[in-house]
Amino acid sequence: MKKILGILGLLVFIYLATWLFSDLLTGRDSFLKGYTQMNLLRRTSLFAIISIGVAFVIISGGIDLSIGSVICLIGVGFPWLLSTFDWPAWVALPVVLVVGGVIGIWHGFLVTKVRLQPFVVTLCGLLIYRGLTRGITADQKQGFGTGDHDGLKWLASGELLHLPVPFWILLIVAVAAGVFLNRTIYGRYLLAVGNNEEAAKLSGIDTGRVVMVAYVICSFLAGLGGVLFVLDQGSAQPTSMGNFYELYAIAAAVLGGCSLRGGQGTIVGVVIGAAVMQVLRQSIILIDWISPNIEFAFIGMVILAGVTADEIVRRVAARRRLAS
Repeated sequence: MKKILGILGLLVFIYLATWLFSDLLTGRDSFLKGYTQMNLLRRTSLFAIISIGVAFVIISGGIDLSIGSVICLIGVGFPWLLSTFDWPAWVALPVVLVVGGVIGIWHGFLVTKVRLQPFVVTLCGLLIYRGLTRGITADQKQGFGTGDHDGLKWLASGELLHLPVPFWILLIVAVAAGVFLNRTIYGRYLLAVGNNEEAAKLSGIDTGRVVMVAYVICSFLAGLGGVLFVLDQGSAQPTSMGNFYELYAIAAAVLGGCSLRGGQGTIVGVVIGAAVMQVLRQSIILIDWISPNIEFAFIGMVILAGVTADEIVRRVAARRRLAS
């Protein structure tokens, strides 16, 4: 709870600081404008969905660097199937989402059965999925035509009860993820595996299956994110779609209280972490004296700060245990 309150306080501080330096002191009305706020909520929702996915892998003690490339593969592949093969949307959509899940099964198999390091597996995935996408599309931008595809765009660009539809999708995903993590036996197993995989295995937990589930959830939500991102943008370029999105997702998870050592994390914290990242990004865009070229420097500093804080907390806790 303290971590959630801390990250929530950080979100409020950054939000107010952005409003102060971009609007109040300049006499403009850019940050609090309705369009800006709706777009901020939409982008926060989209990035929070993929951040929840990577949080499951991080909680299990792993990492997934391939998220951006999975988003690219699914996000580009979806309109590619529609335009190149004239697949109906109701067929192409479940197919690409299944592909996302299958990628997670593949990652889980390599990590749990072949015993490869998650860093290596997903780093290779980052290269493979991007390369496949560029190969099958010949680096050509993929977009949607007219007709029944237009209705799908409502999922990413529409509004429901005066809020972006992605917000409602995030709400469903977050509630389901929270129930899974905190109210089911598999959620408790996941936390146990992240804390101490060997001890979890000795206690009778099928650690391989638990880790597999984490990677499937991560890749499936990355695939869902890919569909929503391409629907939001209207088209996708294989060379650029999803670039560095894994960094936003990992940073949001770390900010939200997920320890890179595994065994810790909350869904609410991850969602707030995603909001912090997007408000930071918006502040970089709107505040004149901040160069937009340092966006990734901010992300790097956020991840470094999160890892450093986690290490300090771990050492303090260890000293307290020894003292008692």
